[in-house]
Amino acid sequence: MAQTNINIRMDAELKRQFEAFCADVGMSMTTAFTVFAKKAVRENRIPFPVDREIPNEETRRTFEEAQKGIGLSKAFTSVEALIEDLNAGGPIS
Repeated sequence: MAQTNINIRMDAELKRQFEAFCADVGMSMTTAFTVFAKKAVRENRIPFPVDREIPNEETRRTFEEAQKGIGLSKAFTSVEALIEDLNAGGPIS
């Protein structure tokens, strides 16, 4: 199979870290990128999650509020008690 060259631009420090990682796992950067490309083509997708920072700011704020008990409903001992409270129009504490 014919070989071709590609050029990839990246931050110099990231390149240094990636080269060190590749060396630690016994492969070159070329091999690592080839493994990535083959897996992406075989699976027809990026072969790992590509997400935003999780949790994002809104989610972190919601976790903090839940830990403080903000925006949570009160506890019920039975389904009947819950339905009775809903029918009475009870407030959410």
